[in-house]
Amino acid sequence: MKTVTVQKLKEAFHLEVLAGDSHMDRVITRPRTHRPGLEFVGYFDFFPMNRVQVLGRKEINYLLTLSVEERKLHIGNVVKYHPPCFIVTSGQQEIPYLILFCEQEGIPLLRTTETTTEFIARLDSYLIKALAPEISIHGVCVNVSGIGVLLRGKSGIGKSETAHTLIRRGHRFVADDIVVLKKLGPATLLGTHNETTREFLALRSVGLINVVRQYGRRAFQEETRIVLDIELAPWQENSLNNELEVEPQFTEYLGVKIPHIEVQLQPGRDVAGLIEAAANNWYLKQLGYSAAEEFMKRIQDEMQQ
Repeated sequence: MKTVTVQKLKEAFHLEVLAGDSHMDRVITRPRTHRPGLEFVGYFDFFPMNRVQVLGRKEINYLLTLSVEERKLHIGNVVKYHPPCFIVTSGQQEIPYLILFCEQEGIPLLRTTETTTEFIARLDSYLIKALAPEISIHGVCVNVSGIGVLLRGKSGIGKSETAHTLIRRGHRFVADDIVVLKKLGPATLLGTHNETTREFLALRSVGLINVVRQYGRRAFQEETRIVLDIELAPWQENSLNNELEVEPQFTEYLGVKIPHIEVQLQPGRDVAGLIEAAANNWYLKQLGYSAAEEFMKRIQDEMQQ
């Protein structure tokens, strides 16, 4: 199971530690945060105790309306479940009672100056990605006109060279050699690099190049949603390569099915251009348009005349 420590969260979001600084090694195992509003009024059914607990102005202002004894009771009932940490938003100051409880129970209490809505949106996104199931595969990842493409094939077949041509045409590079795939949802697969190879593209006979240094920041992006799996393969003389409508094929990664296309290589073929065409064709299909269907309709219309 993947985990994120409270210390890593503190560093990623530049949080201020108010209590429990000796317990920053506590781990977070669940994505998404929780605001314990109902729990402060005594309703604990379905309380997600293993999530980060975020305290906004509503929660803090409610606690301030209580008497000292009521406040101790309600806070104590929540703290005893030992969530990974509490984070106070909007830089709120009137929380000495929270500091006391968290120190006693060894639970980190942190603070941010960000508003509750903005902070939760950023933190949820961070945790979903950080805790997502992931695998590493051999390939190249590029973003072609906003469409995430995974290029696969045997070593030396030309994946990196094809990616380099796409970069020169204005598309964006994500990862070379090792592509990290993260499952963010039932139908969402994210492609990214493994940090070590970030921005580097290996070209045979040339060596490593830094894409950002050579082509600028706009030639690189950290991650992209994968929607096409394209395999580069040797040319096969007897295979049929002129179908009007290719039968849909899929490749499955982490339980997510991705449309699969095989592009056969031959001297003179514009492979990068074919990948651009495949990406644009996928996009048009999402809009409900099929060139093959329109072509067949024209033939039928001509036959009926």
